[in-house]
Amino acid sequence: MKLSHKNAQKSQRLVLCLLCLFVAGFTPQQYGYRIIKTYPHDRTAFTQGFEFHDGVLYEGTGLVGRSSLRRVNLDTGQILQRYDLPPPFFGEGITVLNQQILELTWQAQTGFVYDKSTFKVIRSFNYPGEGWGLTNDGKQIYMSDGSSQIRVWDPATLKETRRIVVKDDTREITNLNELEFVRGELYANVWQTDRIARISPADGKVLGWIDLTGILPKAEHPEADAVLNGIAYDAARDRLFITGKLWPKIFEIKVLPKN
Repeated sequence: MKLSHKNAQKSQRLVLCLLCLFVAGFTPQQYGYRIIKTYPHDRTAFTQGFEFHDGVLYEGTGLVGRSSLRRVNLDTGQILQRYDLPPPFFGEGITVLNQQILELTWQAQTGFVYDKSTFKVIRSFNYPGEGWGLTNDGKQIYMSDGSSQIRVWDPATLKETRRIVVKDDTREITNLNELEFVRGELYANVWQTDRIARISPADGKVLGWIDLTGILPKAEHPEADAVLNGIAYDAARDRLFITGKLWPKIFEIKVLPKN
């Protein structure tokens, strides 16, 4: 039995309303922050990788001739251990996994694997394109390259198994930089912005945005390159740390939904 024209119009309106509700349900949550504590940070560190593992803060810094891998005392900012990358390498993202530290470089298409305790270089590996950010969930490694895509690697072979495209609704989010795995989500700095994207590692959907505008006054990081970049998560104590390139401070923050 065919619906009348009037009933058909009602059905169409109902479908449109349900579609609107469906789309609205996937609008990313907006978040702000509260500063819990502030720690000192090396003002000369061009932060590219940042990770907290087993009570220790690890940092990878960039720029040719200034790139390094560091073990840092969070409370004092003291560099406890350091390995300097030789030119022409420009250090990028790092991650700690299975008693090793992996580090990317920017445009050399070369990464390094270090012994976590000694910082001795165990081996190098290669990948196509640029290297930006790196993190892991214990089973997989996630790598950003400055685009809207995040590569997923097998940690045993360091070979790519798949890619996810990061989107806010239908808009691809490019310039994904430093990464961190936090409570089942990927957190990503977006280069030259004051926002962190909260991303589903399953499909790349942006679940939320953390707005860190104003966390460090511009007067304290006047350089054009001194942008937000660095997310570290202490899973044991549920603490989130953020910093930036050439920033004098590390901030422990609590993420709060915006009203």
